[in-house]
Amino acid sequence: MKKPNLKVLIPAEKIEKRIKELALEIADCYRGEEITLIGIIKGALPFFMKLTSYLDLPQKWDFMALSSYGNTTKSSGVLKINMDLGNSIAGKHVLIVEDIIDTGLTMEYLLKSLKTRKPASIKICSLLFKKGNLRKKIKIDFTGFEIPTEFVVGFGLDCAERYRELPDICCIPNKEKK
Repeated sequence: MKKPNLKVLIPAEKIEKRIKELALEIADCYRGEEITLIGIIKGALPFFMKLTSYLDLPQKWDFMALSSYGNTTKSSGVLKINMDLGNSIAGKHVLIVEDIIDTGLTMEYLLKSLKTRKPASIKICSLLFKKGNLRKKIKIDFTGFEIPTEFVVGFGLDCAERYRELPDICCIPNKEKK
């Protein structure tokens, strides 16, 4: 697939390999437990689907849709819950599956919300982490890749709903961010 003026940051093969490794790390951590995976959609959906297919554990799935970007490349700082969980997480071992942690503001809000629902435990798995942009102290239990502070698209990540379908994670140039 043609990537219009985009620079590949992480090729599809490297993403696939790291997801398999993450699945093994998670399985070791939760051995003998059933986990409830919460996918943060839309962006984390490709990551979630690959991760769960490699994860050798009893699992239940649920999803939330959150947004703070709208159609821009900068977070508005205002979190909007577009879709909440369909099931209770009380007493469950929860693993949040996120595409990217940037400032940490969204994850901080999400963690506060989910902790009020009394899960047995909550851990975070993020495919990407922009350490240089972090504004809130967030413990990421499982990280795929630490990346530079550039805006990225592909493998579920978008810019104004474009580029999600790309198999690689790519940096987007300023002129494409419109």
